[in-house]
Amino acid sequence: MTQETGTKSMWNGGRSPFNVSWGKMMMWFFLVSDAFTFSSLIIAYGAMRHRFEAVWPKANDVFTHFPFVEGHIPLAYVGLMTFILIMSSVTMVLAVDAGHRRDNKGVAVWLFLTIIGGFMFLGSQAWEWYHFIHGTEVGAYLAPDGSVYRDVSNAYQLHASNPPAGSLVAPDYTLISDKSAIEAIKAKSEHIHGANLTHNEYGHPLFADFFFFITGFHGFHVFSGVMINIIIFLNVLAGVYSRRGHYEHIEKTGLYWHFVDLVWVFVFTFFYLV
Repeated sequence: MTQETGTKSMWNGGRSPFNVSWGKMMMWFFLVSDAFTFSSLIIAYGAMRHRFEAVWPKANDVFTHFPFVEGHIPLAYVGLMTFILIMSSVTMVLAVDAGHRRDNKGVAVWLFLTIIGGFMFLGSQAWEWYHFIHGTEVGAYLAPDGSVYRDVSNAYQLHASNPPAGSLVAPDYTLISDKSAIEAIKAKSEHIHGANLTHNEYGHPLFADFFFFITGFHGFHVFSGVMINIIIFLNVLAGVYSRRGHYEHIEKTGLYWHFVDLVWVFVFTFFYLV
């Protein structure tokens, strides 16, 4: 058979030219299209952050809470969330491997742990949203021009310089310690707490908009993945895949779960670390 004849027969139908099932192929198409969506969101975030670089909130000043711990612990909790999601990806790998070995019990155990990891991540994200929405006790002052002046106790970046208590921090992190200037700002500003889609105690409102949209969109993907994993888990318990003789559904859900994990690594890097 010549190469030309072999190529024609390969694409004549009746078999997959790449030896990939249609289900896996469709999953890859979906993941590639979803990657474009997340990429556009992250690129838009980067563009707005670059435009408002001088007044963009610092993640170290925003995400400082940790359960049962008082004080500022920058990014520790989101780091824990990331670790939980990565570990759930590891248990998913083990579930897929157990499926390759036709080990129904092994698939059930590792998939169950993956579901637990997914729920833990979602619960952690809800906790983080709660604190971001409610904000701090001292709050901030929203000036008529949209500028946000924060209490110095919430500006972690300035703690090392021991500024006077009661001072305010301008959006560009300029310290305002003059009492008359502080009173003038408070008199003409609205006292706000937390963040929503219209104002943000921590600085520019676009920061909050992107936070809610990007992490919310990703959280929806995690929630969908957990629901899919639960359905697959129930099928495993019922012996559906052992009777079929293959565990391809585990592989497809594994692809989705690893994609969700990979996207979060990018979100964590660009939104929290950079």
